[in-house]
Amino acid sequence: MKKQVSVGNVIIGGGAPISVQSMTNTKTEDVNSTLSQIESLYKAGCDIVRVSVYSVKAAEAVKELVDKSPVPLVADVHFDARLAIKAVENGIHKLRINPGNIQKKEDVALLADCANKHNIPIRIGVNSGSIPEDIYKAFGGASPEAMVKSARRHIKLLEECNFYDIVLSIKSSDVENMVKATRLAYESFSYPLHLGVTESGLLGRGTIKSAIGIGSLLLDGIGDTIRVSLAGSPIPEAKAAIDILKALNLRSGVELIVCPSCGRTNIDVEKIAREVEQKTEHIDYKVKVAIMGCVVNGPGEAKGADIALCGGKESAALYVDGKFSRKLTDNYVGELLSTLDIWRRQNEGNNE
Repeated sequence: MKKQVSVGNVIIGGGAPISVQSMTNTKTEDVNSTLSQIESLYKAGCDIVRVSVYSVKAAEAVKELVDKSPVPLVADVHFDARLAIKAVENGIHKLRINPGNIQKKEDVALLADCANKHNIPIRIGVNSGSIPEDIYKAFGGASPEAMVKSARRHIKLLEECNFYDIVLSIKSSDVENMVKATRLAYESFSYPLHLGVTESGLLGRGTIKSAIGIGSLLLDGIGDTIRVSLAGSPIPEAKAAIDILKALNLRSGVELIVCPSCGRTNIDVEKIAREVEQKTEHIDYKVKVAIMGCVVNGPGEAKGADIALCGGKESAALYVDGKFSRKLTDNYVGELLSTLDIWRRQNEGNNE
């Protein structure tokens, strides 16, 4: 069992539910803009949000951000231990640092002591682009072994200061390296692991890279908290992360089964599915909904779904719990959603 740490009211590691993280891209000292983005990330499903602390003004802004944030906040600090200490003193719930970037061991000690006093965990973030030069040369590049060696060195810096509330991430923009390095870290350390493919790209291809890297590890039971890193607005990061968890049955919600369509399709599957998806995003209980375009696979898929809509030539068939319920001639989405509401009430307590 991996070590467990607390980030505000969110538990990471030790069998706790996988939490979703993202990071603001506003200027942190612009408190109103940053809070607005934090609120949007919270509504999108984030459990934890990270903010950059790169100046004294940013560190000072942490106090108001923490006071008004609906979720625990993490301060991302590089090079300057004083900014990290200031963020802790202003109430931050967690730090993300690279101890090797803090030049003096005495500064690492001061930071570790401050974090210990305030019961604040620290995430050590190792990226393929930030491996110490001697390790990089020794391993001939940013190999998984080099990244884990770098992580071990950083962990030792904190452990020598009697600090153990550590979360570890080993990230790369190369999916294969990220997966191999994280698997090696899982075997090497007892600390909880933060998963992510760093600098994965734009929404679309970046989401696919993240889903492959994060998903393959979660399927192996590796990982305790995740972030999908995409260029642009961070809001889609939260949705992508939650979709990954839902696909692996690690987060409750609607599992939408939709046929890819072919020449036999008799209803506008894509339009119906998009509308259903949009109108059920808020659902936080587990339910399987199928939308099928014809009678070839429809009834078969309906047997495995809680609610299913199967298209016919001039009508559609609605199934509930695998059994035919009724024939529909119009208002397919409305009828499906009302049936879903009835199903939820009837299964209250059984679909957590």
